[in-house]
Amino acid sequence: MGWGDLGSFGEPSKETPHLDQMAAEGILFLDFYTANPLCSPSRAALLTGRLPVRNGFYTTNAHARNAYTPQDIVGGIPDSELLLPELLKKAGYVNKIIGKWHLGHRPQFHPLKHGFDEWFGSPNCHFGPFDNRALPNIPVYRDWEMIGRYYEDFKIDLKTGEANLTQIYLQEALDFISKQQASQQPFFLYWAIDATHAPVYASKQFLGTSQRGLYGDAVREIDDSVGKILEHLQKLGISEDTFVFFTSDNGAALISAPKQGGSNGPFLCGKQTTFEGGMREPAIAWWPGHIPAGGVSHQLGSVMDLFSTSLSLAGLRPPGDRQIDGIDLLPAILQGKIIDRPIFYYRGNEMMAVRVGLYKAHYWTWSNSWEEYSKGIDFCPGQNVSGVTTHTQEEHTNLPLLFHLGRDPGEKYPLSFASDEYQWAMERISAVVQQHKATMVPGEPQLNVCDKAVMNWSPPGCEKLGKCLKPPKSDPKKCFWPH
Repeated sequence: MGWGDLGSFGEPSKETPHLDQMAAEGILFLDFYTANPLCSPSRAALLTGRLPVRNGFYTTNAHARNAYTPQDIVGGIPDSELLLPELLKKAGYVNKIIGKWHLGHRPQFHPLKHGFDEWFGSPNCHFGPFDNRALPNIPVYRDWEMIGRYYEDFKIDLKTGEANLTQIYLQEALDFISKQQASQQPFFLYWAIDATHAPVYASKQFLGTSQRGLYGDAVREIDDSVGKILEHLQKLGISEDTFVFFTSDNGAALISAPKQGGSNGPFLCGKQTTFEGGMREPAIAWWPGHIPAGGVSHQLGSVMDLFSTSLSLAGLRPPGDRQIDGIDLLPAILQGKIIDRPIFYYRGNEMMAVRVGLYKAHYWTWSNSWEEYSKGIDFCPGQNVSGVTTHTQEEHTNLPLLFHLGRDPGEKYPLSFASDEYQWAMERISAVVQQHKATMVPGEPQLNVCDKAVMNWSPPGCEKLGKCLKPPKSDPKKCFWPH
């Protein structure tokens, strides 16, 4: 979902009344970022508080390549990483994930082995339908075992876009919250829906209700669901004891626009890129009785901060034996303070850009290759900025491209290298980058090796359903990541 997809962020059709109400009752973060322009690395960052290059969710197969966790990936979240739910357990929390996990689908990467007590959802995205011979359909799990597969047991109609998944995920959330409230148990719920990821879907009651087509229908259903979750917390009388945060894992995917892509507002490009459209996200914090209503923050925030902030709320400290990139946002949320911190924009193993204050310096630029672009793959449709949205990897290490995001949020007008402003800003940024690179210890890359034998052929529980499939012979290969 993109920065420009919500009414409170300026979307013209104003079709997100519940999220807009959430913003009116809470605080809007206008400068909030994901840790990667792709889904699985950003989710790994959210749950570990660490950049993907540290937690292993990247590739070294080729320079500056985005990589994610498809079915044939061998890697996943390493045991050495400490996830938020593992730490919250120490304070007596019950933890549930609903929806997309995407941190590895092999048994050792199962969310219940990494701190979650319950799971309803899927290890991968809802791609398909597959033939169950060359590619197996993606399983849906309840806790330890699969209960069916997408398209076979959980229908998604690719012609109409109809699927009931968001409604199922909503009911799971409401039931879990009710159960924890009844047992007076503190809880952490990670509600990771994926209706706005192509192939986009919505349930029957929302189909055809948006001015924005099927993508808008999906957004409206997510909005309605968030409204029902917040209303449920209020009905149960626990809204003042519950901190809620809404954001996205990356910017809207413009490659599937206009029919199945969202809006990144005034920002350049979208998902897959380290331009603002790929990594700046809509973000709202809500906590009645604690967060002053109608707030707007210009604090530079990151999904990794949700790790540190959640630990702080639970009275826990982040682990001291590793570099944590997230910061505690509570002073910004509750007291309106601004904490000085940089934002790093990574693509694979490369730091592409850094933001300090209102200035963003690009050390590398690349949207995607000429070869892909000529096939119609375009992450910046209608947005060609000469020398910026490059189709070859361009290095600017010696003379970074610098933008002032306050005056130029669309990254269209690089500052003159000769200007005093450029010299002054780059002195400050260079010191931040130097320190960052000097202390960077990359993790073991998890997204390098692919093998068709590790796909979702026989997930736990398949034998009970008669849905086990025979895997092919193991043949590990170097994963190919084109962009």
